[in-house]
Amino acid sequence: MNRRAIALTAAILFVLSWIFPVSAGLARNPTGFPKWWGTVDVALAFLVAVGAFVIQVLVHGNVDEQAEQSTYRIYRRSLHALLVVGVLVMLAGDRIEWASCATGFLWRTWLFLYILPWWLAAGGHRPSGTT
Repeated sequence: MNRRAIALTAAILFVLSWIFPVSAGLARNPTGFPKWWGTVDVALAFLVAVGAFVIQVLVHGNVDEQAEQSTYRIYRRSLHALLVVGVLVMLAGDRIEWASCATGFLWRTWLFLYILPWWLAAGGHRPSGTT
């Protein structure tokens, strides 16, 4: 498997792992999930963490300038998400089961932002308009 395929697989696993905190946060009764739900959540979270580690090892810390610049732009845009979350808490705070989903959201967001430069370098990211 090449670096780009591993980066794509890790991205897919990461997106799939978001199903669990979203579902837990929106469920009226999170304790009503099947018993396998928690096991699958933890197993997928473990695979996401391993994927992040593998990407770092594959890139060997050699993040090119394009990946750095793209990371910076994504970080700057991600700052707006803080405001969106604040509005979400104010508008839907009582309809979301925060205790069931906040930890999952926080660690996944942290891991995404932490691994982003290596992931972009491994995926061979090129800004739009370049070849």
